Amino acid sequence: MAALILCSMQLLANGSDFILNIYGNANMDQAIDQRDVDYVDAMINGTVKSCDLADANRDGTIDQADIAQVEAIIAGDETILIVKDTANRTVSIDMPVEKVIVPSGLTAEAFKVLRASDKIVGVSNAIHEKDYFFPELADKPSVGGWKIEDYEAAVSLDPDLVISYEKWPPISEAEEKLASFAVPVAVLEFTDPDLVEEELVKLSYILGTAGVEDQYLRWRSGYEKQIEDFVGNLSEDERPRVFLETGFKGLNDVGTYGEGAKGNIVLNLTGGRNVAAGIDEAYPHVDSEWIITRNPEVVIKYVYSSEVDWGWNSTQKPEALVQEVLHRDGWESIDAVKNQRICLVSNELMTGLDSIVGYLYWVKLLFPEFDVSPRDAYRKYINDFLGMDFRI
Repeated sequence: MAALILCSMQLLANGSDFILNIYGNANMDQAIDQRDVDYVDAMINGTVKSCDLADANRDGTIDQADIAQVEAIIAGDETILIVKDTANRTVSIDMPVEKVIVPSGLTAEAFKVLRASDKIVGVSNAIHEKDYFFPELADKPSVGGWKIEDYEAAVSLDPDLVISYEKWPPISEAEEKLASFAVPVAVLEFTDPDLVEEELVKLSYILGTAGVEDQYLRWRSGYEKQIEDFVGNLSEDERPRVFLETGFKGLNDVGTYGEGAKGNIVLNLTGGRNVAAGIDEAYPHVDSEWIITRNPEVVIKYVYSSEVDWGWNSTQKPEALVQEVLHRDGWESIDAVKNQRICLVSNELMTGLDSIVGYLYWVKLLFPEFDVSPRDAYRKYINDFLGMDFRI
């Protein structure tokens, strides 16, 4: 039987390299602590070079007031926190933050990991539709379908902070609509794999839960290391040839991932060889004859969860999708079809804090001998970090 595995298509992030973009992080590492106090002091004394983040109160001068602000952040009693958000905007937030509007499910999931869902006062319809995932948010008012659309509703909730997307709607729109009400708007999306860990730590400081994220970060980095060690020992010949299908529109119109696309990069990082890697276009369409000529050993078909309703438990519909690929005209000569190595991947594990589980599934479907259980990793994430029952 063809494998039915839900996988991630996100880049592996190196959590040890991020800079926590909060003013006060003078030594530009992953936390604000006594070392930052010492670093600001050294800057004042002229023994080390100054940096932008050392100006903790952002008044243009690095002095004792910045040391006082760093010490307040460490103690958790700061009255203001100044951050650079994911859109590289400088946002000043009055502390403490107790009421937040969160339209994004990925960001709401981060609140769950930080044990701070009680601080969410407004959501989107998209979060309401995932009542199995966010039962604690079922009675929270909605401010739009999947983004901020009803600004009057948002303002009526008297939020301390709105966390929005950068482009949906444009952050400039949200900022303009809420400016007269003195409601700060920050961009934290949890979609970019290179930023997701830094975003989580930043959110933890904003919510006053700094340190709660440590267990998650250790869990995630442990699996990242296992993937890196396994894939790093593969020879080129040990990497299977893979065709990544973004959407089947007919035998002469099959979408795939080319050079520069995240799917191509992830496949390389997780041990596969993309047969379309040499195509300059990021999201090209190719014909059936081209695919047959490349003779992939594995075919991975990507499916958006919004297009299907199989959820946690159903296998009938995904099996039908796999069977459709197996029985395409002319594809019987492809090694992937001969060996029934046709797999599905879902965007449910493409982005967000559970994406590392997707990485594990990705490696496992390419290399069954990979001695890690994605299922166990997902159980740990669901049970321990989200506080939910693992259903599968």
